[in-house]
Parts: sequence; structure tokens; C-alpha cells
Amino acid sequence: MEQDRASRPSAFGMATAVSLLAGACAALLLPVMPATWLLTIALATGVGCWWRRMRLRLPGAALAGFAWAGLHASWALGAQLPPSFESRDLEVSGRISSLLHADERRTRFLLRVDDDRHSPVPLRGKLVQLAWYDDYSALLPGPRTRLQAGARWRFRAKLRAPRGLSNPGGFDSERHALGQRIAATGYIRDPGAATRLAAPAGINAWRERISTRIESSVPVSSSRFVRALALGDTQALTERDWETLRAAGLTHLIAISGFHVGLVAGFMALLGSTAWRCFPSLALRVPRPQVAAAAALLGAMGYAAVAGFALPTVRTVLMIGVVVLARAVRRPVRVADSLSWALVAVLGFDPLSLLAPGFWLSFAGVAWLMWCLQAPGQAPLRAFLSAQGVATLGLLPLTVILFGQASVAGPVANLIAIPWWSLVVVPLCLVGTALEAVHEGAGAWSWQAAAWCFDLSWPWFEWLARQRFALWWLPEARWFA
Repeated sequence: MEQDRASRPSAFGMATAVSLLAGACAALLLPVMPATWLLTIALATGVGCWWRRMRLRLPGAALAGFAWAGLHASWALGAQLPPSFESRDLEVSGRISSLLHADERRTRFLLRVDDDRHSPVPLRGKLVQLAWYDDYSALLPGPRTRLQAGARWRFRAKLRAPRGLSNPGGFDSERHALGQRIAATGYIRDPGAATRLAAPAGINAWRERISTRIESSVPVSSSRFVRALALGDTQALTERDWETLRAAGLTHLIAISGFHVGLVAGFMALLGSTAWRCFPSLALRVPRPQVAAAAALLGAMGYAAVAGFALPTVRTVLMIGVVVLARAVRRPVRVADSLSWALVAVLGFDPLSLLAPGFWLSFAGVAWLMWCLQAPGQAPLRAFLSAQGVATLGLLPLTVILFGQASVAGPVANLIAIPWWSLVVVPLCLVGTALEAVHEGAGAWSWQAAAWCFDLSWPWFEWLARQRFALWWLPEARWFA
């Protein structure tokens, strides 16, 4: 009896999490979503079997994942702008909810439309992507220079439901818009009539102010990389920068990523634990492991806010939150348990995150490392080299499938970039940001030090990316390959 009970899948075990993932994937592969009422019934049935029926737990989790992902996809598609509204100009007002991406003649941004009676009914409370184009006959920049993140504006805009090219191997803008819940895309008509309704406010306004201070405090070309590492602001990176990063296999390190959130969480956990060691009497009120876990979660949430709650950072915060919850209830947590719980949490929070490559790279990378690196007690250098080699080999098929390319120079570049950027450059960027939040001008020295440290390594990565075999582009293979 005990052996039979032990062989049954747990409610949040790895087998259940994989079943949930398989069901969600099956829903997102459908050409047409089933009716909402049918998905609702399937969700209730799946959750009931998952929670109450031990023998039907795996099929129940798969059915629940299928229905939950289908409902989210149906809601996101149903929220897009109807075709009847695409043939006319619409007046929209709302708050700019992203950093500005400014080109020579165009500025792109996301606008959260006001949820009031003055906004078009299909767009109330929705997210739209707008572009403000300058008059091409003008010699000076147009009034779009007045745009600021976090400000409220009123525009007349030409909008349509998100659409994009379907070229094989190209960027799928429709899938991206669906994953970001963007209801419409378009451009501003009659820019001269655009009206600012309120001054900048919120986290994105703060991020833009800090980005401007970094640009003025670091008078070297690498200030654009400091902004990317400190705030996730990549708008100043050129196409040549991205080509170098892709060829060297370093795109996962250049903006705020889940890896960097994990580093901040680990530092905060160490800080909290050290404080409790210095004052042992505090442990009589709150145990030290719980304090370290709570500090890690607070640090991760703060860093995710600095990044504008980008999806990779939210996924990492959820993973850390799972471990913190287990610590709070004083349950032992294995790596496999934390991974499966995090997978369930992420799919429950946003099943459409399956549409982002970062979901597969992050979870597959952790699962692969967990499978291959099970021998404890290795020397730190050997463990790091082993992890780098295993991750490079294991994630190579996913990289080819998702991006159609493979960086041969990536393993070599990452051996230097991961410890140097993540343990030296990024902490200096974060120290500068923290000091600047306390007092204006206090973080300039730290940002300048970060730029100087970054400049020591960047020429070598540029040289590595220029080598003939740095980046391999591969043709799209058939599904069975």
C-alpha cells in the first residue's frame, strides 16, 4: 500500500507540472480556439481530477493546462481591436507604460488606454503600441521630443489589430503582441494636435529619469550598456551591438535577465542572514532562514520593478517566491520540487508565456543542469566549467529551433562574461542606481566604474564576434528533425 501510494504523482510534482505544460502547449498549437464555455467546463473538470482523483491526476493536469491556456488565448484575441474600428481615426487617451524607443524620425511606445467613457469601447483599459513619426519635410525634430515615459497623453491615432509578416525564420510580431496582450498597433495622426494631460508618474517615469542621469554621468559610448544592465533600457543599442552580442552568444546577459534577478536575490538573502548572525537575539523572534528567504524575495521584486516587470524577471520572482513559501512553511525543498512548483506558478500566472523563447530557455536550462550536474562537492572552478559546458550543449538544439542560429564562440565568451559582467559590472550598475535613488548625483562614480570595467572586456568580445565561425546560421529543418 505504501509503495503504491509513493508511486502516485504528487499534486505539484514534476510529472504533474509536465502534464500541465503539455496541455497548455496543445492548446496553443490549435488553429482555432474552442468555445469559451467548453473551455470553462474543461477547466473545472481538469482541476477536479487534478486535485481529487489520484489516478486521474496527470490527465486532469493536462486538461486543466489545455483549458487555462485556451481561455487566456481566447481572452487575448477577443481583446484585440475589431475590424470595424480599423478604417477610421480614433481618439485615445492614456498613460505611456513603457520606455520610449526613439529613432531618427520615429518614437515607439506602449500606451495603457484610460478605462473611462471617453475612450473607444474596445480599447478601454487595453494596451496599444503607437508610433509617432516626424514630418519628413521638417529639418528639426518634431514635438515627439516632448514624450516622456509615465506621462498621460491624448492622441488621434490610426489603429489596427496586431498583424505581421509570416516569413519563415522572421520575427513573429503577432505572436509577440499576443504574449504581451497588445490589443492594437498603429501610429499617431495629426501629431500637432496631441495633448499632454498629466506629468510623468510611476515606475517607468523613474526609470527614464535614471536612464537620463546615466547618459549624462557616463560620457563614453558604453553608457548605453550601463543603461541596459542597470535598467533593462536597450533602446540605445545599435544593430551592430546586437549583431556582436548574438555572434558572441551574450544576448542573455546584456539586459536585466532572470539570472541577474537571481544574483540580486542571493545577495539580499546573504545580507539578511548576516544581519541575523550579527544580532543573534533577533532569531528568537524570527528564524534566520525565513528572514533570508524574505529578503531574497524583496530584493527580487525590487529589481523586477527596476526592469519594468519584464516577463523574464517576473518568472524569476515567481520561482523565488515558491522557495520562500516553502521556507515559510518549513518544508524541505529539492531543486526538482522548486522547479516543478515554479513551472506550475508561471503557467498559472500567465500560460501565454509559452510563446516567449525565454520561458523555454530558462526552464530547460535549469532542468538540464539539474539532470547532468548531480555530483556534489566539486571545486568551484570545475563546477562552473562543467555547468557552462553542459548548458551550451543542452541548449544548443533549443537555440537552433528558436533562433535558427548557433554561436560557436558563445561558450568561450561566456566563460569571461558571466563572472565579469554578472559579478563586477552589474553590481556596480546596481550600486549606482541605488545611490542615485537616495540622492541625485551620488551614483555617478559607480556607473563610471561599471562603464570602465565593461570597456575592458567589450573589445575582446567584438574581436571574437568578427571571427569567421563565431555564428552559424542554419536552415529551417522539417518538424521531425
